[in-house]
Amino acid sequence: MTTLLHIECSPRKQRSASLEVARSFIERYQQNHPQTQVETLDLWNMSLADLDEEAMNAKYAVLAGTPLTATQQTAWDQLKALAAPLYRADVLVLSVPLWNFSIPYKLKHFIDLVSHQDILFSFDPQSGLQGLLVGKTAVVAYARGLDYSAQSSTPAERFDFQKPFVEAWLNFIGVHDVHALLVEKTILGNEVDRDSRRDASLQAQHLADSLTR
Repeated sequence: MTTLLHIECSPRKQRSASLEVARSFIERYQQNHPQTQVETLDLWNMSLADLDEEAMNAKYAVLAGTPLTATQQTAWDQLKALAAPLYRADVLVLSVPLWNFSIPYKLKHFIDLVSHQDILFSFDPQSGLQGLLVGKTAVVAYARGLDYSAQSSTPAERFDFQKPFVEAWLNFIGVHDVHALLVEKTILGNEVDRDSRRDASLQAQHLADSLTR
């Protein structure tokens, strides 16, 4: 049985373009693979702990190879538990709106909490850094208000710190089979927004048809 994890990064549940496109992919994927189990991490409806002093002390104890105190171990176990759904999943789906040319702070918070040595990556002096999430597929639905493509007549492309960041992170933690779904120009009027969502949703369905596990 395949497990699909949807990481929802937008608080706009009804109007979110990234969620709309991601759900188009998930629905078609479930149609094609009825035994798929879908899990959801809604970053806006869950409690994300602070990366506080005990958690940071635990991180550096792990880096140094020294024993953790009881409070450090508790903090470290919380971070590992937050990352556990990523390990259970065969397919990762992220719905990511662009905020201020980058990603929502909730997603950055999540990434900061789970991206540590011995949680999502390992380090060896000889071989260097190695991502631990191997053999997984990621699908990322990106929503942007403007056209950030290389074909844009504006300089918007160089302000895109959304897609490059997410895909750099996925590659870093070991996920290299990454597929992007783009819904752009969502602030250029209702008609343009509607057409962009429709085209991206069709692309999502075609992608779901092409993926097999």
